Amino acid sequence: LTLAVSAHFMAKKKAPTDPLFYGINFQTHVSARTSPFWPVLCKFNSYVLLVLYAVYAFLSVVNLIIGLEQDNIIDGFVTFYLKEAEPQVNTAHGHMISYWDGCVHYLMYLLMIAAITWGDSYRAIGLYWVGSFLMHATVYILGNAVGKYWSHVGPLFLLHMLHVSVAVWACFRIFSQPQAQDVQLNGVQEVQRKSLHHRPLDLLFVVYLVPALVFCVFRGLVVLDCPSRFCRDYSQLYEPYLKDPSAYPRVQMLVAMLYSGPYYIFTLYGLLVPGCEWMPDLTLIHSGALAQAQFSHIGASLHTRTPFSYRVPADSQPVFLLINILYGLVPQALCYRCCTRPEFFLKPTPEKKRTDTHRENKCVCKRGPANSV
Repeated sequence: LTLAVSAHFMAKKKAPTDPLFYGINFQTHVSARTSPFWPVLCKFNSYVLLVLYAVYAFLSVVNLIIGLEQDNIIDGFVTFYLKEAEPQVNTAHGHMISYWDGCVHYLMYLLMIAAITWGDSYRAIGLYWVGSFLMHATVYILGNAVGKYWSHVGPLFLLHMLHVSVAVWACFRIFSQPQAQDVQLNGVQEVQRKSLHHRPLDLLFVVYLVPALVFCVFRGLVVLDCPSRFCRDYSQLYEPYLKDPSAYPRVQMLVAMLYSGPYYIFTLYGLLVPGCEWMPDLTLIHSGALAQAQFSHIGASLHTRTPFSYRVPADSQPVFLLINILYGLVPQALCYRCCTRPEFFLKPTPEKKRTDTHRENKCVCKRGPANSV
């Protein structure tokens, strides 16, 4: 995948637009800003983002080293850190997020650095990283605060909060980027006239979203110790990891219930009602968050660092894997559909206004000579 991405950028056969700052070309923005300091400010922001993503890429490599040492593939690199600084990293959840950050986030940082260098937009991959990073940071911080490792929270926790705060600033910078619209608006009205039964792929997604919403709320009720017998049987037979005292799975399911639940409702509305321009961005953020959450949850539920009583029983593993893998993969397909074919989510009204204005101008031009005569 790395070689393919490198070949994609090399095939363009163009030099970086700004070799000094490795920033994007701001000539198109200068005319829109009257301040003479605007180009300098833009270049400075791009340079800061470039340095920030490079530092985060280095930290991702550190997390990968932590994961490799936890698996005894390497030894002696971060032993003191694991024993003295943050012992909660030795948990199954900490093990999985180390690999996710060291592999997936590392690749995202490289892609964003390459996009800044070559003057391309990285809004899509940036929004995916926003969802993944926010889910990882929220679960990890709250799990440390309310779980059994709360007594190990020390000065390094404040450093981690600084790391998260700077990343949140980068998230807002990604949101401020303009959307790239490569869609011709001529066929938007034709696509939006189709009803749901004439869009079979969207119909499948609608059918999926209803049980996904139920499953999301159900697991939230399980971690809230719902007295229902069905909830107790599910936690004992299929996902006993939800009761792990580290509190990471509990926090993760509550975050999913409070945020993924409303997301499914909004997505149902967006698939039924045309013109919801926020759908591609929303699916990008949620798919990144859910990919990180499901990777950590599935891996930690089966990991040997999880106590045996909280692991998924061997007889229930096929059902557990089938449900959780589908729960994590279908949102990725929905995100791909919304980003590659966004015609249904666009608003054609600006095109109509431009056409009407053009016609009025033509009429005025035709009547001009007659009035002058």
